[in-house]
Amino acid sequence: MHKTLGIETYRASVNLTKERGAFSIFDSEREKNNPFILRLKEADSKLYYEMLEYGRRNIALLTIAPTGTTSLMTQTSSGIEPVFMPVYKRRKKVNPNDKDSRLDFIDEVGDSWEEYVVFHHQFKQWMEVNGIDSSKNFSQEELNILIKKSPYYKATSNDVDWMSKVTMQGAVQKWVDHSISVTINLPNDVSEDLVGELYLKAWEVGCKGVTVYRDGSRTGVLISNNEDTVVGQQNILTSFPIKRPEILEADVVRFQNQKEKWIAFIGLVDDKPYEVFTGLVDDEDGILIPRWVEKGLIIKSRKEDETSRYDFQYKNKRGYKTTIEGLSHKFNPEFWNYAKLFSGTLRHGMPIDKIVELIQSLQLDSESINTWKNGVVRALKRYVEDGTKAKGQACDNCNSDNLIYQEGCLTCQDCGSSKCG
Repeated sequence: MHKTLGIETYRASVNLTKERGAFSIFDSEREKNNPFILRLKEADSKLYYEMLEYGRRNIALLTIAPTGTTSLMTQTSSGIEPVFMPVYKRRKKVNPNDKDSRLDFIDEVGDSWEEYVVFHHQFKQWMEVNGIDSSKNFSQEELNILIKKSPYYKATSNDVDWMSKVTMQGAVQKWVDHSISVTINLPNDVSEDLVGELYLKAWEVGCKGVTVYRDGSRTGVLISNNEDTVVGQQNILTSFPIKRPEILEADVVRFQNQKEKWIAFIGLVDDKPYEVFTGLVDDEDGILIPRWVEKGLIIKSRKEDETSRYDFQYKNKRGYKTTIEGLSHKFNPEFWNYAKLFSGTLRHGMPIDKIVELIQSLQLDSESINTWKNGVVRALKRYVEDGTKAKGQACDNCNSDNLIYQEGCLTCQDCGSSKCG
C-alpha cells in the first residue's frame, strides 16, 4: 500500500513540474545514491527517468504524523497506530478557581485536571452496530466483557508485539521519504536491555526515528478506566476529600525559636496532614492550652454572617470538653494567610517533603514570618515518611548530601549525625 502511495505521489509531483517547473534547487546529481530514489527507480523506471528530465515540484512529499490524538480529534482511523484503548479516561486542564470546575487530579508540576470517561469513536460505532446502548452507565466489569467481545480485544497499543511493530515501521519507512511517528508502548517493568534491542532493531530495518514509551514515565491526559490501573500516570492525588470535613482529628506540636514559644495544630485525615495552623503561645493574643494536651479536634463552623471559624477542642483530665474559639482570630493575620496557602497544598496531595522544601525556599522579609516559616517546617517534618531523601541540603558535620528523614529529623547516612528542626 505504501509503495503504491509513494510511487503515485512522486508521479504527481513530476507531472506538476511539467506545468510549473521544479523546486528551485532540484539537482538529480545530489540524489543519485539516495536509497529512496533508487527504490523508486527499481519500482518504476519510467517515473525515474521522467524525474531526471523534468525534475520534481516538491523536495519531499511523504510523512506520517502522530495519529493517535489526531484521530480522536477528527474521529477517523488512527492509521499506522493501533487504538490505544477502546475505553479510557481523558483529562482536561482546568482552573480550580472556576465556579463549575471539578478537580480530580493534580500532576507533579501542580496543574489541575478534570477526568471524564469516553469510548473510542470506533468502539462506540461497533457498540451501536451490535445494538449496545453506549449511553448506559457501565461498570468496569461490564466494560471488560464488552471489550473481550469486540475487534479490539488483544489488538490495542499495549497488546501489539513490540518487535513486530518496529519491523512494520521499517517496511513502511522504505516508501516514506520523511519520518514516521509511531509509539512503541512498553510496560512499566520493561528492562533497559529490551529498550536497547528495540532501538537497534529500528536502526536495522531502516527507521528514521522511533519513540519508546514506558508506562508511567511521564504524566499525560490519557489514562486507563480500570480503577486498579493507571496507564502512563503517576497519580499523586491522595484520597483526601476535596470538601473539608467539619471535624478533623488534630495533633498539637510545640516548638521554640530562640526565646519565643510556638504551637502548631495539624489537622489530619487518615493520619496524614490536611491543614496546619501555627502561632505564638502565651502572648496576649496567643493560644494558651495545657502542656499535656497533644491531641484534639479542629472544628469548622459557620457563624450567622456566613464567615467560617475554626475552633480547637480537647478533653481535660476529667473528660470534659474544652473549646478554644476561633484559631483564625488568635493568630497573626499574616501567619493565617500563609497557613491557608500551605493547607491548600496539603489538601491536594502534594508530598510532605516537597512542601517542606517549598516552605524552606521562601524568601521572606519579616523576621517574625521567617520564624513562623521555620516552625511550620519543624512541625511538618514529623510527618515525612522515614527514609525519604532530602534534596538540596548538606550535612553540617561532613558536608555530604546523603541526608534522609528519620522521625522528623535529618540524618546523614555517611557520618550518622542527626539534626532536628
